[in-house]
Amino acid sequence: MKNINFALLGAAGYVAPKHMDAIKANNANLSCALDPKDSVGILDSYFPEAHFFVEFERFERHISKLQNSSTPLDYLSICTPNYLHDSHIRFGLQNQMDVICEKPLVLNPWNVQDLIHYEKNTAKKVYNILQLRLHPDIIALKNRVEKILEKNPNKRFMLDLTYITSRGKWYFVSWKGDESKSGGIATNIGIHFFDMLQFIFGMPKNLTNHTKVHLRKEDVASGTLELEHADIRWFLSINENHLPQIARQNNKRMYRSINFEGEEIEFSSGFENLHKKSYEEILQGRGFDLTQAQAGVILTHQIRTISPSQLDTEYHPYIKKLSLC
Repeated sequence: MKNINFALLGAAGYVAPKHMDAIKANNANLSCALDPKDSVGILDSYFPEAHFFVEFERFERHISKLQNSSTPLDYLSICTPNYLHDSHIRFGLQNQMDVICEKPLVLNPWNVQDLIHYEKNTAKKVYNILQLRLHPDIIALKNRVEKILEKNPNKRFMLDLTYITSRGKWYFVSWKGDESKSGGIATNIGIHFFDMLQFIFGMPKNLTNHTKVHLRKEDVASGTLELEHADIRWFLSINENHLPQIARQNNKRMYRSINFEGEEIEFSSGFENLHKKSYEEILQGRGFDLTQAQAGVILTHQIRTISPSQLDTEYHPYIKKLSLC
């Protein structure tokens, strides 16, 4: 069996070790990696023989040589800041590699359209890491919803999504705190959840008329969303002061909750192997492609750009509970 060779962009980033672990777990090889920062000792734990570069020009030259050698690269994994994804995906396709990109795929809907056309001109594919679609509890919820809809196609579900993941002051100094680079909290923190909700409950009826944002600040955002089969109130925050008492009592800096028709859906565990599973699916030709990632990009762009609405009868209860309005 041919050894599968990877290159990786963004080796010093937070999410890069998950990709290294997934590459190794799937018996593939990380041939080379790049990051402007050289704090990449994590490579010793996975691929100490990988060539490492801090300058893109030298990295590009190395890849050019490899692609004309007897051991060409098969995949490029992208773990770079969000605003660079579009350019780095193109780089991978130009160099005849399939591409695996972290979330969000890109920041703007037109970027996806351009990449779809660009991809068609190559023999390669672009895959997005949408690991919540592979979470066992999410799959179970999707199956449960589909069975209910078989009996009652007009059924509308009611959900509250709450996700609070504490971040320190560093966040606002880094590129993540710059909306032009990260896409803001709904994109950087929320896109997996918005993708997951669309995966389960269908696409929005009409983004313009059925998406509302009640609160949008650098550390918190909240609104409502009408999908094909669900009405959703959502709340996203990176402010630890927004954590509920139960999380504080257990010294937790993260809280995630899906309240489904008054029932709490538990999915706090089961995240450990989702990147490995994502890579396994991709290597078997079953990854999530550009068209599947597109809906999440469109929705988060809408949330980022529409004007906030006045509070109406439907809004997430945390807005009033935390006196955020």
